[in-house]
Amino acid sequence: MTPKPSNQNSTKSLAAVYIRVSTEEQAKQGISLSAQEEALKNYAKALGYEIIEVYKDEGKSAKDIKGRQAMTRLLVDAQNHKFQAIFIYKLDRFSRSLRDLIETIAKLKEWNIDFVSLQDKIETTSASGKLMFHIISAFAEFERNVTGERTKFSLDKKARDGSPITRAPFGYKIVDKKLMQAEDSYLVQELFQEFLNTKTSLTQLAKKYNLSVNGLKKVLTNQTYLGKIKFDGQIHQGNHQALISSTLFNHVQNKLKTFLKSEK
Repeated sequence: MTPKPSNQNSTKSLAAVYIRVSTEEQAKQGISLSAQEEALKNYAKALGYEIIEVYKDEGKSAKDIKGRQAMTRLLVDAQNHKFQAIFIYKLDRFSRSLRDLIETIAKLKEWNIDFVSLQDKIETTSASGKLMFHIISAFAEFERNVTGERTKFSLDKKARDGSPITRAPFGYKIVDKKLMQAEDSYLVQELFQEFLNTKTSLTQLAKKYNLSVNGLKKVLTNQTYLGKIKFDGQIHQGNHQALISSTLFNHVQNKLKTFLKSEK
């Protein structure tokens, strides 16, 4: 349930105004903060809103939302439902990054905050405006899916090329984006042999090698030690040196399965 605004005495819907201009933009275009503020206040008043605060970022770039203090505070207040709408002068006042813009407007939709851009004629106070919000949200989901596919494609290519796709596991280090044996790499062989040839419990073994029990299980089942790279269920030949033999690895897997069955 959306919390009610803090101003219980107001009969009007509450709104915030966000304005931003860089020194360079103001010199070139003459769009001052005061001009933006006056236009937005008048527009909000005409639509029946009461402005509770004006958030100003002066001399700030539009490239990164996180670098603007007023914008950051605006979004925190929006999430806390201190107002029902945000008025901006133009979309590029909000952000020049399409991705940031889409993701931010999607958040506002999730928080039930209306969004009005004066110059772009975009608003969510009407049925057509709400439709625009839905379209923007769809683009946000599309962008996330495309990004995910690109990331997966990139990681898949790295795996096929034999390159590491995660941080270096115990016994390795990454040098120039390649897996190399670390100074303690000999401990991997020692750990596998000790697990296979002794009756030491997983808890005791994990403690000895400064690992958690889950961390130990990951080490004992990690095919990276065979000189392989695993990604998305596929095994590829890596460009790094193996630390143990396939025979030792397979014997350890068999014993580990027996261990895990006995724990159930």
